[in-house]
Amino acid sequence: MENKIIEIGYGHVNKVEIGNKLPLAFIGGPCAIESREHAFKMAEMIGDVCKRLDIPWIYKSCYDKDCRSSPESFHGVGVDDGLRILQDIRENFGLPVVSDFSDPAWGPATGEVCDMVQVPAYLCRQTSILRAAAETNRPIHLKKGQYMSPWNMKNSVRKLESFGNEQILLADRGTFLGYNMLVNDMTSFPIMSQTGYPVCFDATHSIQLPTSMGNISGGQREFIPHLVRAATGCGINALFMEVHDDPVNAWSDANTVLDIQYLENILGQAKAVHELRLELLDKYGEDNVHPEN
Repeated sequence: MENKIIEIGYGHVNKVEIGNKLPLAFIGGPCAIESREHAFKMAEMIGDVCKRLDIPWIYKSCYDKDCRSSPESFHGVGVDDGLRILQDIRENFGLPVVSDFSDPAWGPATGEVCDMVQVPAYLCRQTSILRAAAETNRPIHLKKGQYMSPWNMKNSVRKLESFGNEQILLADRGTFLGYNMLVNDMTSFPIMSQTGYPVCFDATHSIQLPTSMGNISGGQREFIPHLVRAATGCGINALFMEVHDDPVNAWSDANTVLDIQYLENILGQAKAVHELRLELLDKYGEDNVHPEN
């Protein structure tokens, strides 16, 4: 099924188009902004990998982590400092950037800087957040809540459309299976693509074991390559992974972020699977099996 093409990037940065039969795009960076120096280091390291693989990409990092399990966990550098660092990333690397926001009041400032705004999964039904995201007039990375069915995401999409925004990228980051466990239903991607918008797989949050360690979340990073290959074969348009150069000492999501030493291997495989899928589509056509269902 063909879907819309969205373009991320304004001003002088490299524009990234996502959708249909375009090349697979990558969205990545540290979970949280730790410092200007670290953000620049990660932008350079990830950029080197994406340049070698010829993969278009968007830098992602958050200025406020409002969903931390523990009051002792790192919350973020704050709106002002965080957006200033992201603006510097744009200007120095020519990269489009994305960050989420969990307070509607932060929407205008986030949209003023970021090339795409992200709606956190746990807030994907929150009308005030969706309205604030839509009113930035930036493309929106809308994550499916862990508690949501993929077919019900159309309701959040229609809300965004009703607020005047039709630049949407839908993402799956896993679904709750009982307590402290996420699973991935790969039918989420063709189902969510029926909204008419491109779809994305959030690989590093999908292997999370939510709050399984009492006051922080655990993770099963060894399964990232397997899930990435599966999701890419199911027709995603973009791949999202949080990446760090020192995961053990990451200030946020230390148990789920991908060590950058593995990034090229995983992205290279994802690109190869994506290109093979497009070849198969050209050869055999769309998967119109039992359309009466």
